[in-house]
Order: sequence, then C-alpha cells, then structure tokens
Amino acid sequence: MSDCLEIDQDLARRLLLEGATLVFLDVPQGTEFGIDMKSWNTGEKFKGVKMIPPGLHYVYYNAINKDGDTAPRVGFIHNFKKSEFVAKKWDPETEDISTTEVSEEQISRIKADLLNLDKFLGPYPFDVWKRWKNLTNKISNDLVSRLIPQSGQIRSALELVSSEFKSSSSGVSPPKRRRSRPVTVEEKEEDLLPQLKAVPGTELRFTEFPERNYPEGSTPAEITHHSLDSSYVLETIIANFPSPVDIVGELQFAFVCFLVGQSLEAFEHWKRLVGLLCSCEDAIPKRREVFDEFLTVLENQLVEIPEDFLVDIVASNNFVYHSLRSLFRTLQLSDVVDGRLKSKAKRFQERLTIKFQWDFSHLDQEDDDEAPVIVRT
Repeated sequence: MSDCLEIDQDLARRLLLEGATLVFLDVPQGTEFGIDMKSWNTGEKFKGVKMIPPGLHYVYYNAINKDGDTAPRVGFIHNFKKSEFVAKKWDPETEDISTTEVSEEQISRIKADLLNLDKFLGPYPFDVWKRWKNLTNKISNDLVSRLIPQSGQIRSALELVSSEFKSSSSGVSPPKRRRSRPVTVEEKEEDLLPQLKAVPGTELRFTEFPERNYPEGSTPAEITHHSLDSSYVLETIIANFPSPVDIVGELQFAFVCFLVGQSLEAFEHWKRLVGLLCSCEDAIPKRREVFDEFLTVLENQLVEIPEDFLVDIVASNNFVYHSLRSLFRTLQLSDVVDGRLKSKAKRFQERLTIKFQWDFSHLDQEDDDEAPVIVRT
C-alpha cells in the first residue's frame, strides 16, 4: 500500500511541474463539469483544472438552469501537451463555452496571476488516469481530427433542422417516388413527419460502412459468403485509415463519446464496429494485430460500461454476447489462427463468464437463431 502512495506522490510531484492547466472562466455555479471519467458540480470559485497528465483528454459540461434542469452534455477532446496552458471562457448568452478565443493579452494576465488562481483550480483526478489511458491508447491525433465534428464540439443531443425540401441540381424538388402498391397508414404518417437532419458541422464524422457487404459483380454464392463473413466490409473500411489498427482507435473514440459524452450516435457506431469485428473469419489471419488489439480494447470497455446500462440496453438482445460467441467460435475452430491469439480469447472468455455469467460453452454448436440465410442461384 505504501508503494502505491509513493507512486501517487511521485506522479503528483511530476504533474505539478509537467501537468497541463485548463482555465475555464465564468462557469456558472452548479454547472456539471467533468474531465475524462470524473465530473463535479462547480462551486462559486471554480476556475478550472490543474496537473492534467499530458495526452488526450475529454472535457465536458452540462449547463443547469435556475430551476435545476440539466441541459444535454457538450464536450471537446484536446491533446494536452506537457505544461500546456489552455484558457476557455463561458458565454452566458448561449449558456455554453464561448466560440471567441481568449486573447493572448488576457492569457498573459491570467498566467501572471497564476499563484492566486491556483487555489481555485481542482487537481486532475489521478484515480481514473490508468483506466482512461486503457480506453484511449489507440486514438491518434489524426484520428481525432478526422472524427470530431467540424464545430469541434461533441454534443449528446444534436440540434436538428428540417431537410424536407431537398433540392435537386436544377433547384426543383424531385417528385415523390411512385409506389406500385397502395400506401399504408404507416407510410402516410411517415410522409407527414418532418424530415430532420443534424445541423451541418455538428455531427460526428465516423467512417462510413460500404453500401453493399459484397463486391460489385459477386455471384449468388459469393454474396452468400460475404453475408456470413464481413471481411470484405472490414477491408473496405480499413482502406480509409493510414494504419489498419486505426479501426480499433475509432472503436475507442466511439466508446468514449458514448460513455463520457453520452452520445447515442456514438453508441450505435460502437455497436456496429463490435458486430463487424466479431464476424470476419477470413480476415483474422491477415489482420492478426487488429484482432489482438480488439480483444484487449473490448475487455477494457466492458469493464467500464455501467452494469445497469448493460442490462437495460444490451441484455434484452445481448448483441455483445452473441457477437463474441460468434468470434470465440471462429477462433476456437480455426486451423489458421495461432495459439497465442486463441489463448488470449479463451482467457477473455473466462473472465466474461465470471463477471457477467455469460455462457460460452458448446461453441462448436451453432445457435438456432444464428442459422445463416442462403442466397439461392
């Protein structure tokens, strides 16, 4: 125990010298403010956070009105450099972070008064640092740049605008599609609803999945194969990245935007990537490093999902369990996957059984509800 305390004290001393500082001016008292996996309600004298370890961090806040109602979460990701000083300001008009940069002159005045300001800065919560690193260690700066919204802010609730009148290149709205059958009540109701989309520049820019899960010109037999094995989709997505392992970085990015940023858009993308990576038998030998990292990253993520959330959203149709059962079966029965990867998957499987009581026995038997759909010639 004493060793742990010594390490913490050494870390604290180092971060006093090397840690970054985030000054956040004029934040209203009671605002929910957080960094990484810890949040607080701000006090009257709150001015920001000090001793932030160099690296990637997620800063977020929820405005709270005079009636105590909490606004949707807004945040930004910043890669803090050693001893970096970042200053932000609250805009009372928009009840949000100001889009106007703090001037160099004001930053100089703040730095000159840093000794007096120090007591109003909360220390970074060291107890979450190791866990946070485990959740973000594959997210590169380049990946953040391409995935964050163009606005630079990640919002849990996107602002929507009507896209009802989509103009064609001629400036005239295209005619409605003619239906070869009578219109159903549901379709009539859907036509009456406004067509909404996110305000441009506010949406997360996740890598898009291909429209088809098979190459153009595939035979019916090949289409059947690609519907059972998503390796073509995986390779198509990986082609967008400088490094194949970046897909695991995107999985991490989606997860923290969901876990910390409360973005359901990110949660849906995370689910889709998990499902994809668990259904690529052909790609495993070729992309061994990707799958090795995926097993590590997913285990760290499942540790952090709040259990009530896991029960509410996952348990009714447990996509994580079914996806992993499929992956574990593939790894166990494969003749081309190496023993180390098989052993790693087996240990992960055993830990999941202990933690969640998930049953991974009889992997050699195909579940009834997983019977494949065959495309006939």
